[in-house]
Parts: sequence; C-alpha cells; structure tokens
Amino acid sequence: QVQLVESGGGSVQSGEPLSLSCAVSGDTTSNYCIAWFRQAPGKEREGVAGIINDGSTTYADSVKGRFTISQDNAKNTVSLRMNSLKPEDTAMYYCAGQFGKVIPAWWTLIEADFGTWGQGTQVTVSS
Repeated sequence: QVQLVESGGGSVQSGEPLSLSCAVSGDTTSNYCIAWFRQAPGKEREGVAGIINDGSTTYADSVKGRFTISQDNAKNTVSLRMNSLKPEDTAMYYCAGQFGKVIPAWWTLIEADFGTWGQGTQVTVSS
C-alpha cells in the first residue's frame, strides 16, 4: 500500500514562489504517475501537473511556464515548484498517484484515474 504525504504549503504574496513536496512511501512499482491537483473553494478539483516514471511531465495551461514538477527517486519525493504565484492559484493542493499500471492519456490528469491521494496542503496567495 502506498502513502502520499504533502508538505510545503503556506501563505505568500502575489509574485512570490513556493515549493510543495510529496513524500511517497510503501509498495511502489516501476510504473507510476504522480500528479498534483488543486481545489479552490466552490470549484472542482483540477489537475495541475503530472510526472511519470520515465520523467515525462505535463502541465495545465494555467500554470505552464510558472510551475515545475520534478522527482527525486533517491528521496522518493515529487516536488512542485511554483513561481510567479497569483491569487487565483489559491487552493488546497493534493498529491495523487497511480501505481502499477499505465494510465492511458495520463497527460490529461483525470481525477478518477488516480487511486492514491494525500491529505492536501493549503496554498494561499494574497494580492
């Protein structure tokens, strides 16, 4: 069983950076997709960025050029570096993973494709 634990959320001013980290533990496999989702109050959860075992990445249009997802296999962590944050980035951020099978069209970041979720970490950006 795999566990995901997020850390690094907080409150920042518009334009400032922030990094999130997702610690992965348990029975992981060589095939996986790990992604960051976010949910703002009153809105649906949306995929922000994802990475698969070969290092390929995908991003939502709203964060392209500002956010970077990366993995550290030695530390079993997946990080999300967020630059030039905007008030509209304010949300609860979740780390999600699917392990052991390939997700067709994984780059579309569909919530239902991910079976393991962290508890979330809050990001608040003030103007």
